[in-house]
Amino acid sequence: MNFYILSLVKAGLVAFVLLTFCAYLVWIERKVLAHIQLRPGPYRVGPHGLLQPLSDLIKLVTKEGLIPGNVSTGLYLFAPFLAVALALVSIVTIPFGPEFEIFGVRTWLGLTDLNIGVLFILAMSSLGVYATAIGGWASNSKYALLGGLRSSAQMISYELPLALAIVAPILIANTLSFKELAEAQSGFYFGFLPKWHVFAAPFPQVFSFVIFVIAAFAETNRVPFDLPEAETELVAGFHTEYTSTMFAAFFTAEYANIVTICCVTTLLFLGGWHPPFPAEYGSSFIPVILLLGVAGLFFFHAGQTLKTRKWDRFSFPVGGVLSLGLAGLFLIPLLQPILVPFFWFAAKTLLLIFFFIWVRGTLPRFRYDQLMRFAWMFLFPVAVVNLLITAFAVALTSN
Repeated sequence: MNFYILSLVKAGLVAFVLLTFCAYLVWIERKVLAHIQLRPGPYRVGPHGLLQPLSDLIKLVTKEGLIPGNVSTGLYLFAPFLAVALALVSIVTIPFGPEFEIFGVRTWLGLTDLNIGVLFILAMSSLGVYATAIGGWASNSKYALLGGLRSSAQMISYELPLALAIVAPILIANTLSFKELAEAQSGFYFGFLPKWHVFAAPFPQVFSFVIFVIAAFAETNRVPFDLPEAETELVAGFHTEYTSTMFAAFFTAEYANIVTICCVTTLLFLGGWHPPFPAEYGSSFIPVILLLGVAGLFFFHAGQTLKTRKWDRFSFPVGGVLSLGLAGLFLIPLLQPILVPFFWFAAKTLLLIFFFIWVRGTLPRFRYDQLMRFAWMFLFPVAVVNLLITAFAVALTSN
């Protein structure tokens, strides 16, 4: 009975955290892009604009949902639902940390463990193309139809190098389970170099990592591969005719897919929840040091009351107290086996998400012919060669 209750609690917690983080990922992206472009970003709704996602949600929910004439109503309404469902269901196979015991039940820091978890993620990403294709076709708009067609061709093209990049680390670990993939990357070479797949013997998967990240940009329709929704020529692409909550559903699915693909990258190539250096070098104390440093910054800025906005005089001390509280949690021996691995997993994932945002603020959009040529004439052949070399190296070392 405890197992089922714990599973329901974990499912609700993961859903709440994921949806909340997707909402605030929009705020983070707007803030990062604003700083890149020397703008303040959102700051009027709440301290530092922290209530902006709630304001956007209220606006989208209360906005009138218009359905254009002559659309295929059933498919038009089904497309955003399919996009969100496929994006959210993918997270169930992601482990966020190692096994631990709570209330006498042994469980993992995640929802479930599929021995074919990698195949499940690939299947969900493959089905995701139907959401944009159906939405574009059902909208009865040439702009939306072209966006849907672009998305179908782009996602199918980049799924091939993405899958080949995944197979290479799977050959080294010899498993399709994300938990076993993460556990296979524990330990260190020479006592200091982590056994992550980007460094792994017999053939480091640096090329697989780069190929996978590039294909992930295309799979999530992010700059410089956002041709399906190119506003310069297609207004907004496949979601041109969508408004209100249906419009929000497509963007929720996009940001949920970014979170999922960054989690998968962490598990496949960056060691999952394993730290980048051994515990004797202080890997378990890094979270405490960082949080204390963040608290110090908060309190320092709170002291500059004459140079800060009115909200800062309250928000900075609150942020400092929260940081100190989190640092204290990491010092509790009972919680360390759970919080420290989760910290390293979250840190790697957040760095990858930041990289997604950084690229959007710095790179221009490709032309569509350049995008397709890059996939078939360069990325796919490189992925095949990398896979063949990896397979040959694994075969030699396994004998």
